[in-house]
Amino acid sequence: MLESQEYQTILVGTDGSEQAKLAFEKAVAVAKRNDAKIIVAHIIENRVYGGTMAFSTFSPDVVQEETDNSKDLLAMYKELAKNLGYENVETILEFGSPKVLMAKELPERFNADLIMVGQSGLNAVERLVMGSVSDHIIRTAPCDVLVVRPGS
Repeated sequence: MLESQEYQTILVGTDGSEQAKLAFEKAVAVAKRNDAKIIVAHIIENRVYGGTMAFSTFSPDVVQEETDNSKDLLAMYKELAKNLGYENVETILEFGSPKVLMAKELPERFNADLIMVGQSGLNAVERLVMGSVSDHIIRTAPCDVLVVRPGS
């Protein structure tokens, strides 16, 4: 007989979308049942700002605004968790590839045993050309992955 899975560290990716918020809310429910820690990660895609960590083609003001907005988003998630009755939440803001960070680097760094993400917001053509972050995580993550679909 299979034992029930217990999770200790849940990594949740957020991009500010409704799907990501739904994934976070479900992560809180799972964390409550498992007494797990939630790591909420927001990743600023560095290719958007010229492809390097130096962000050479954008003014520092644009990069700072994006960083400030991201910090506000993460603070909102921490507050949402508190409102849902759960406070074992850590936030992390990273610059880089969401696919690489969410599928490999962050799960290993935080010893995550579950990754929860919202379903891709990409349309069919974008998924075909780029592939979604959630698809990549499913294929390459070192742990369980739960993709939360709208209306689920």
